[in-house]
Amino acid sequence: MMNPNSLRYGMRIEIEAPYSDALAATRIALADEGFGVVMEMDVRGLMKQKLDVEFLPYMILGICSPPLARRALTADPDIGLLLPCNVVVRSERDDVSIVETIDPLMIASVARESDELRAVALDIRARLQRILAALEEAASHQGRLLQERGEHARPSIGR
Repeated sequence: MMNPNSLRYGMRIEIEAPYSDALAATRIALADEGFGVVMEMDVRGLMKQKLDVEFLPYMILGICSPPLARRALTADPDIGLLLPCNVVVRSERDDVSIVETIDPLMIASVARESDELRAVALDIRARLQRILAALEEAASHQGRLLQERGEHARPSIGR
């Protein structure tokens, strides 16, 4: 169950889905809410390449909605230092993944005071909460289907 207050600076869910499925489903859910992925950081690959160490699958997605970014940048041109918003998808265990998002209200709290910026942050926060809820629901639905069928392998939770 989603607990938007589980992190001081973000929101987090844990879902029963392999990392690759969680990542694919997150990309779909982001697009459904009007966000594009403008930056990707494969932390696992980076750790292997730069430090020659093993790391759990871990992807940081920098996301943006151009209309929302325009509103935020118009309200406070300096907010660009805090963009894009980040979403993390990481493996917790074999069939358990974590999806985390930055809390846009936290970003707005360090910017100059602006009713418009707060309104944008609230809009983005509501969208991110819907994304997390959709991912939880999809993973839960898949889990129920598997139980009913007596299956153990988990199919993709993406649409």
